[in-house]
Amino acid sequence: MTILRLATFNVENLFARWRFKDHVNPADANKRGWLVDQTRFDELGQEDKAITGAALREVGADVLALQEVENVDTLKHFRARSLGAAYPYVAGVDGNDPRLIDVAVLSRFPITHIRSHQHFLDPSSPTTALFSRDCLEVDVEVGAGDRKKTVTLFVNHFKSMSEGRLKTREKRLQQATKVMELVTERFGRTPGDHPFVVLGDFNDYMETNEEGSPAIADLVGWDQVENVVTRLPSDEQWTHYWAAEEEYRQLDYLLPSASLAAATTTVPEIFRKGLPLRAAKYMGPRLFGVGTDKPKASDHCPVVLEIDVT
Repeated sequence: MTILRLATFNVENLFARWRFKDHVNPADANKRGWLVDQTRFDELGQEDKAITGAALREVGADVLALQEVENVDTLKHFRARSLGAAYPYVAGVDGNDPRLIDVAVLSRFPITHIRSHQHFLDPSSPTTALFSRDCLEVDVEVGAGDRKKTVTLFVNHFKSMSEGRLKTREKRLQQATKVMELVTERFGRTPGDHPFVVLGDFNDYMETNEEGSPAIADLVGWDQVENVVTRLPSDEQWTHYWAAEEEYRQLDYLLPSASLAAATTTVPEIFRKGLPLRAAKYMGPRLFGVGTDKPKASDHCPVVLEIDVT
């Protein structure tokens, strides 16, 4: 038996951003371009990143699909500082987001193929990218010797609901539909027979309410995959907390192919120790240093599943 411990996690603004120290005059610091060094700048978000690192170490996944990573260099720096040599393989491509938040993968196992789909255009606006970030297709070689097997990940971060669920619904619907097309193009008319996982932050939930219906229903309910979070009790399926609305929803999804799901009898884990204290529905232990609002690992929870890929 070969087990892949797989996780998806929106790490919330994993940036390498800087600010001037209090005693530094920006005009004096400009010497034919900014020189980023520790005498003039402080790195932002170090406490948050330390807690994010603690969360990932405790999750202990073999492969991490991440959202909201600034770039591969930032991810490598974070890896060196927080994760050591645990993840020698990294995949990431600069995507479409104007905030420079990308999707990426860290892996203990070899990554043998990477394919970006950021070039697709929105059919309703041919000068606009279809994917808000990317749908990053990554092949991971799991196991060794005769048991070696390739598992394909489709890592996503769909359009945010920040402008309103109904207003942004069509964009997420187009993105979810395109992901299904990409999976089918890769694996044929019955892709569920093959080892793949669609995962990431879909920025939508499956409930219909006064704000509208889910744009992701066809993808999440597709008979070629399984939304394994539904193996948990309904009250334990949430992965994100909105402070303003006091809402706890599943926005983060891990959808193994039907064949992988059928071979996997485990239930997923939703790791909530890195959430801020204001997410009071979770009453379990927190990681050291977590505050009421900040610092925190993220406003999302890692979703983890041990998949039998034999």
